[in-house]
Amino acid sequence: MNQTDSTPRIVIGVAGGTGSGKTTVSSEIVRRVGADRLAYLQHDSYYRNWSDLPPTARDHRNFDHPDALETDLLIEHLKQLRRGCAIDVPIYDFRTHSRRPETQRLKPKPVILLEGILILSEKALRDLIDIKIFVDTDADLRFIRRLKRDLDERGRTIESVIDQYLDTVRPMHLEFVEPSKRYADLIIPEGGFNTVALDVVVARIDAMLGTHE
Repeated sequence: MNQTDSTPRIVIGVAGGTGSGKTTVSSEIVRRVGADRLAYLQHDSYYRNWSDLPPTARDHRNFDHPDALETDLLIEHLKQLRRGCAIDVPIYDFRTHSRRPETQRLKPKPVILLEGILILSEKALRDLIDIKIFVDTDADLRFIRRLKRDLDERGRTIESVIDQYLDTVRPMHLEFVEPSKRYADLIIPEGGFNTVALDVVVARIDAMLGTHE
């Protein structure tokens, strides 16, 4: 049975465009805060399951539109973590654009770190985040990083990555991701290499944890 507790929990949100360095920033926060005090959650895990569609149809979905993600489930899971309940996080397979049958158990910790390109564009999700961070990186660097990632990790071709970037990634970034930057409490240029900004974030987390304690 999933029991709740009244321990206050801090939710940190790390947003930014594809390839901006969100994961690098998040990994550095995990390293500095400590994995024993932090539960790490990615919006990407909540992509909708397209297993009922033929593979060719899955490849042409708009994965950068908010409707591609099951954000309602993420919101419910985030609320459960804040209440002290463990959750079962979906596992998404980017090669097949479908969810795996198994899930990953995530237990609540004093700090909940949420990462995703669209987490600041959704008001209901944004309202659950205590510290909102936007990682700001030039578009050319973001594209190069995305290209390398999709070729190395997701079995994509150069042509498919470029076509997707022009058809959906760039337009959706301009429509949803970039405007959400105005909701950020802190904008970090240069991503995980900006040690001064990371010092500020970690100091703020430590101060909030100390206040709760």
